[in-house]
Amino acid sequence: MSETRIVTPDEAELRLDRWLRRQLPGLPQSAIQKLCRTGRLRVDGARAEPGTRLVPGQEIQLPPLAPAPAPAAPRPPADPALAARLRAAVLYRDDQLVVLNKPAGLPVQGGPGIAVHLDGALDALAFGAERPRLVHRLDRDTSGVLVLARGARVAAQLAAAFRGRTMEKTYWAVVARRPIPPEGRIDRSLRRIAGARGGRTMLAEPGDPEAARSISRYRTRDHAGKLAWLELIPETGRTHQLRVHCVAIGAPILGDVTYAMPDQNGAFAATVAGLSTALHLHARALRLPHPAGGTLAVEAPLPPHMIETFRTLGFVAPDPRPPRRS
Repeated sequence: MSETRIVTPDEAELRLDRWLRRQLPGLPQSAIQKLCRTGRLRVDGARAEPGTRLVPGQEIQLPPLAPAPAPAAPRPPADPALAARLRAAVLYRDDQLVVLNKPAGLPVQGGPGIAVHLDGALDALAFGAERPRLVHRLDRDTSGVLVLARGARVAAQLAAAFRGRTMEKTYWAVVARRPIPPEGRIDRSLRRIAGARGGRTMLAEPGDPEAARSISRYRTRDHAGKLAWLELIPETGRTHQLRVHCVAIGAPILGDVTYAMPDQNGAFAATVAGLSTALHLHARALRLPHPAGGTLAVEAPLPPHMIETFRTLGFVAPDPRPPRRS
């Protein structure tokens, strides 16, 4: 028999998947994604994505579920090599937060077929305090600046800042065409299509009721033949926004096998001799309101595959500036 539960005021702004894990300890992320994908779970009578932010008073209808599994065993320690790699990737830390240069290829959270991920190794970044908490995410294949909160109160503050657009994010990408004009603003609405592995983001048609306005700014910093180095600044925060917006202007990100068509301007790095086939998208810089006051600015060095591509193409990237709090 289905059950309806009400979101309480202290649960405001929680992601749906995190709310479910609080309500149903032991429910795996894969089961949560399946409930959302199949529409068996409803929020105010409608389908919802796992990342939906909840509002007090909303009704969440839970379908009949199998008996809850036994309490989970204590979380195993992170692989020592991964733990050391993550600690070496820390760009900044204080009593409020930890800022990490997330390696390319490391998923932030688990899911079907994902056994090794950042969320499972966060104990390695506790540094004698409580386990830090995720407040935002980067795609598996995107590297760069990622912020972790050291405590529930800080997590709530930072999550609100990300939703409220008070963060200033800067990404670097190598794309498979020099965009014309060389700098500009992309204002193309997007919609999320549910499906396996979290679904896909698509350009929305005019009048689509599920469309979400999405805006990105770009600037060409250098070019070599048909390839270009772009600086990208998302003004909104849609899933895969930059990747789809780059495709929309005919300049797909190098190595983006998810969104670029195989023949779109040689988007696959395999068509460019000597370049890595990995995704060339890097969260270069983040400027954020610090929970204790003031502003923190952090920059991350490029991942190894992008360093090699820059060297091959003759792009000269400035060294990242040290973290600055003002």
